[in-house]
Amino acid sequence: MQRFFVALAAGLASVCLLAAPAQAEKLRIALQKTGTLGWELAVAKAFGLDKEAKLDIDATELASTDAGKIAIQGGGADLILSDWLWVARQRAQGAKLTFYPHSSAIGAVMTKNPAIKSVKDLAGKTLGVAGGPLDKSWLMLKAYALKNGVDLDKSATVLYGAPPLIAEKALQGEIDAALEFWNFAADLEAQGFTRAVELADVERALGATGDVVVTGYVFDEGFAGKNRDALARFFAMSRKAKELIATSDKAWAAAAQRLRGKDARTLEIYRKRYVAGAPKRSIAQEETDARTLYGALAALGGEKLVGPSQTLDPGTFYKGAEVKPH
Repeated sequence: MQRFFVALAAGLASVCLLAAPAQAEKLRIALQKTGTLGWELAVAKAFGLDKEAKLDIDATELASTDAGKIAIQGGGADLILSDWLWVARQRAQGAKLTFYPHSSAIGAVMTKNPAIKSVKDLAGKTLGVAGGPLDKSWLMLKAYALKNGVDLDKSATVLYGAPPLIAEKALQGEIDAALEFWNFAADLEAQGFTRAVELADVERALGATGDVVVTGYVFDEGFAGKNRDALARFFAMSRKAKELIATSDKAWAAAAQRLRGKDARTLEIYRKRYVAGAPKRSIAQEETDARTLYGALAALGGEKLVGPSQTLDPGTFYKGAEVKPH
């Protein structure tokens, strides 16, 4: 009888262990307060995608992308959003960060001047550039202009500034055109500005074969080695959130709550541009095009932009969670 109860207790214990839900794994994410990763996390929470993925998302909202870079470098976050160029530069300087695609959404040259329809039309005009003289979008635009016989440094009046400042100067008519990041370009588009030069077209002119991913999830190689399965589940969760934002008005409403103060037309444009930026290609395709663009950027920006390496480090793109392209 004693052996019977011991066996019964052991059996019940094993049943309880089998029935107990797996503990959710924590991911510490540092994200820009106004960024699109916040949209996806909001949708994931609203639709239970985080629980489905068995993840405990510990999200810290930051005021700037630079704060995120400090967090990942200092061990204050497991994952941030940044661009592959920054990751490649960090790797060239010895860091072991790696990158997984998040979005190919990219900006444009915005204008209300009907005479500006191409890069050639920027000659003799005042051009506002979001960022500084080493901003990658600006360097690509300069390279593209040179291929079309235009030296923007000599033929245009160029003003650098933070994206909100450049957008405001464009709205006030103080500049003829503005090279803006994708979200500020969307705001200007809603105000009647046209996209005179698409940076996606610039990328192709510089050798890319498709829409090149711009931003991605950035994390340490050591962390990836220990948390490969959790990362794969997180990326799958992110893809589901993207698909919901594209197809479900309820999901979009959850995401749009983070865009307070935007009118219906602006929100429509934001959604359109965001959905268009969802990665659609393999890691190999992305890496090949990034290597091509890296070479063009290194030729113009030199070590100040790319660091000591003139070629893209082969570990820049993370290959531990490859999925088939759509």
